[in-house]
Amino acid sequence: MGLFSFLTKEIAIDLGTANTIIIFNDKVVVDEPSIVAIERSTGRIIAVGKKAMMMHGKTHENIKTIRPLRDGVIADFQSAEIMIREMIKMVWPKKPLFPPALKMVICIPSGITEVEERAVKDSAEQAGAKDVKLIHEPMAAAIGIGIDVMEPNGNMIIDVGGGTCEIAVIALGGIVNNKSIRIAGDDFNSDIEEYMRKQHNINIGERTSEQIKIEVGAAMTEIENPPEDYAVHGRDMLTGIPKEIKVNYAEIAHCLDKSISKIEAAVLHALEMTPPELSADIFRTGIYLAGGGSMLRGLDKRLYLKTKLPIHVAEDPLRAVARGTGIALKNFDKFTFLIK
Repeated sequence: MGLFSFLTKEIAIDLGTANTIIIFNDKVVVDEPSIVAIERSTGRIIAVGKKAMMMHGKTHENIKTIRPLRDGVIADFQSAEIMIREMIKMVWPKKPLFPPALKMVICIPSGITEVEERAVKDSAEQAGAKDVKLIHEPMAAAIGIGIDVMEPNGNMIIDVGGGTCEIAVIALGGIVNNKSIRIAGDDFNSDIEEYMRKQHNINIGERTSEQIKIEVGAAMTEIENPPEDYAVHGRDMLTGIPKEIKVNYAEIAHCLDKSISKIEAAVLHALEMTPPELSADIFRTGIYLAGGGSMLRGLDKRLYLKTKLPIHVAEDPLRAVARGTGIALKNFDKFTFLIK
């Protein structure tokens, strides 16, 4: 412990396309949507997180809402930096006398390029981090679920996030093979928007499609405990007048079918590429599901029917990756070769 070690704060960040979660002292201190609202004329930040999300799709011409991350990577560098900085401020609502030196572990998709990796590091450094380490999402999810990643046993993790779906086989503290596809929660939302336009002649926004996915989203047309029909409000495309229609889970399952089939194909491809000894382990342990997308009704059953392997959904799938990032940060020395 150095003389000024008390000035160093360690935080773990799950920088997601849809939500950003920050863990400090083993506690989730920030859990906000990854979005910022900016005034066009001055460039001033109006809101970050939940407040900005409430403005999304409802702004006038002087306010724009930006989602800095697309497909799990930074699409708007400046906004990402603003968002990280503002969310770090939420960790310490009272401004400390001496600004702490920040040591960060941030999780990133496994299929990310070096340039995209650099963008995440640069954004964090611009936001005030002195030391930035990166960890791959499937690895963080495995640690968060409670799997001992150092064991010589194969485990398969599927992390269905907002921008990417990460499928990885993990053994001996490393990723043996991985498949990262850019089909996830955001694509489900756009599928629902398109379906509403084509089938019901109704225009809906991103927030409404997200709400439909949460309320009546399903991966199969036959599920146990089906949800009740959901009333959707939007603009009639023929008359331009606002209207309401009811949708049921079977319709949504039908419109999400194409995207979920692509996830199934990626899972099968990842299983094909797995070394035989690890395949034997996966047959015993099954497949672990994490990420917000894994909460889609019937997704575990559908994957089971496709692979005939036991499917385990993480306890708190939304925060599994963030929890794992927090554990990796705490055991920095143990997980040295996991973290870039």
